[in-house]
Amino acid sequence: MTRSFAPLHGIRILSLALNLPGPAALMRCRRLGASCTKLEPPSGDPMGHYDRAAYAQLHEGVKVLQADLKTSEGQQVLQRELARSDILLTSFRPSAIAKLGLGWKELHTRHPTLSQVAIVGAPGARAEEPGHDLTYLADNGLVPGLELPATLYADMGGSLMASEAVLQAALRKHERYAGEGDPHPEGLYLEVALSDAAAWLALPRRWGLTQPAGSVGGAHAGYRVYACKDGRAAVAALEPHFARRLCEAAGVSGSDVKALFAPGTHEAVAAFFAARTCEELDRLATEQDLPIHAMRA
Repeated sequence: MTRSFAPLHGIRILSLALNLPGPAALMRCRRLGASCTKLEPPSGDPMGHYDRAAYAQLHEGVKVLQADLKTSEGQQVLQRELARSDILLTSFRPSAIAKLGLGWKELHTRHPTLSQVAIVGAPGARAEEPGHDLTYLADNGLVPGLELPATLYADMGGSLMASEAVLQAALRKHERYAGEGDPHPEGLYLEVALSDAAAWLALPRRWGLTQPAGSVGGAHAGYRVYACKDGRAAVAALEPHFARRLCEAAGVSGSDVKALFAPGTHEAVAAFFAARTCEELDRLATEQDLPIHAMRA
């Protein structure tokens, strides 16, 4: 994306969302040209306590204010900022939203052109259930062992879905500038569930692609992680021309699809990688135009 392309230019977003999904969505929106303001409680955003560097990157270019929304003074600040905003971003359970006087009916009555993007854990009736990234991933079959996932997939996937929802709301807002429809279009309510983000990410596994018997789940000898002399190597030689070059390099006879699923091919390719260093594999990847990424121990 070029710096000059800013589809959210002129859109003002007010965020009350804490932790990771909301701030990550706000970071994306800021990079798309939105003017972003965030209201935090007096105690601040928990992310600021977990990781100051992450918090700083997430809020670069964001105007951060503090207000206790449980007080009349805090509510005054909130209403002032809402009146200036096009889109409200939240990440509370519905019951908490209601206590703050931010239920959609009340919000829409008071600010009819304002849109809301509400990040929740799970959709509909499940929105009150406690949960976090890990539980949403587990519910969708994305935690197969005892190790924690390498990153916060549901949170980050949810942040992308939330920024996509902001773009949807902005399209409605931009209609008036294009001279189409109502010059003051009513705002939209859009809900983004982290469990839905996890379900979206889990589709390849549900289809069987990343299951152990799937082509990108370990059954194909050209798409695996192999041990080497001083580390590991990620190999993604899935297409026929890549698979053929890999088999030729490893001295494996036959490189048709069936051969790449054969136990003997797996053993031969594994032995080939085990006998080489990361440096040698980097050189092989460059010389043979192979999708191999060496990871040093």
